Amino acid sequence: MYFPRLQDVNLEPLWEEEINHKLALKHALLFSQINGISTAIVTDESLSEALNHFSKLSLPYPINIVDQESFERLKNKFLEIQTGSDFEEMATTSDELIEVEGDLLEFIRNSQDLLSSEDSAPIIKLVNSLFFQALQKGASDIHIESGERKGEVRLRMDGALKKHLDLDKHIISLVINRIKVISNLDISEKRVPQDGRTQLSISGKTIDVRVSVLPTYHGERVVMRILSQSEHIPTLESLGFSEDITQDLYRLLNHAHGMILVTGPTGSGKSTTLHACMQHIATPDKNIITVEDPVEYNADNISQIQVNTKVGLTFAAGLRSILRQDPDIIMVGEIRDSETADIALRSALTGHLLLSTLHTNDATSSLSRLMDMGIENFLISSTLLGVLAQRLARKLCVHCKEPTRLAPATMQEALLPTDRIYFRAVGCNKCDFTGYKGRQAIGELFIIDDAVKEMMKDGFNDHQVREAMKRRGMATIADKLREMLVAGETSYEEAVRVGIMDG
Repeated sequence: MYFPRLQDVNLEPLWEEEINHKLALKHALLFSQINGISTAIVTDESLSEALNHFSKLSLPYPINIVDQESFERLKNKFLEIQTGSDFEEMATTSDELIEVEGDLLEFIRNSQDLLSSEDSAPIIKLVNSLFFQALQKGASDIHIESGERKGEVRLRMDGALKKHLDLDKHIISLVINRIKVISNLDISEKRVPQDGRTQLSISGKTIDVRVSVLPTYHGERVVMRILSQSEHIPTLESLGFSEDITQDLYRLLNHAHGMILVTGPTGSGKSTTLHACMQHIATPDKNIITVEDPVEYNADNISQIQVNTKVGLTFAAGLRSILRQDPDIIMVGEIRDSETADIALRSALTGHLLLSTLHTNDATSSLSRLMDMGIENFLISSTLLGVLAQRLARKLCVHCKEPTRLAPATMQEALLPTDRIYFRAVGCNKCDFTGYKGRQAIGELFIIDDAVKEMMKDGFNDHQVREAMKRRGMATIADKLREMLVAGETSYEEAVRVGIMDG
């Protein structure tokens, strides 16, 4: 008999109440919907056993054969749905890590009765395994949320959240308690938000984790940010900026005093770029001090101050005290208010090199943003050296991207050449079915030279300054996105999300 074959698919389980799925699973028989048709899913490895069991069920379903990996993926989803109450009890006290989500679900099911307190061995193993899997997948954040009936774990990979696991309601609360224990937070307090940090050593590596717990309607939710150590701080080249931007930025960093700003929305990699700049200029003969909220990268050759508003250590207060510490280079995590902006600009004026971030959409609008904060025009023009606006664009997975056609109107609107081949995201097991693998920093560097100072003196607005800079050859973020599109490195959808239409 001939059965259709499917390769590398990501199927969803079809759970029919009348089928004994536990028995079917034992015989390697699964069910799914393919193009709306209920289908039996089998694999070559256990074909005869599965068909034998299927013949006893007398179901009118067609049969499809899938590869082993796709079968395992679907099987793990079935195991997720199945409740573990009638599984045999299995005690494990060893602290080895569980590498695959499916095995983790199996483990939770089998040790259901043992998951009784946040200090029991199974829950410790479960939490450690969650961290291990997040690290393995290269996640930057772990989200643990409590819902009405169940909890959910999601991982942020390449800037997008992806579902990782569903967990039982009572297990989620144990996981959250365990995380509170290792972060030195109050387990009994479930009504107010709490913030903490913890260090984990997993498979020989020490990682810093920032923990935030928030009470929600159905219970608490936790977000954990996995922080990098100093040896993981990337260089400007490895972030993916184009050669010309990197060289210009290095030139600006050679200045003895002045202010360099990095702008962009939340999560666009501003702190990473700042730290990459700092590592580039950090030498033993320089005193570098930062004030950050929070300290994200733990760097060896830099003194880092953590903002603490509870005790009155704000950016402005931290910056004031830094100035008495005889610094050469200062980094302020973010300019949020006019007081910080004022002290920052004045310290840049008095012979310090100051690096900071600002929330604006593009590089040129940082001028008016600073003016809105009440900073005088002359202060800005005499201290600001340059502004780097940046974004992170996801790169298409090279294994599964497909050529696609863009509508002529679309290409015209985005100013794209019509004679090129463009690609779209598909999704395969190499990229965890997202269609994207890795991100690249793209930026526009707006250097404040004499011509710009003239424009500021003449009262040009953002738009006029931007148009003038474009005429003078400043490559914008939209230009960089067009280059990535033409090179087949990203998709049109991603380019629109990042800002190809912003000009």
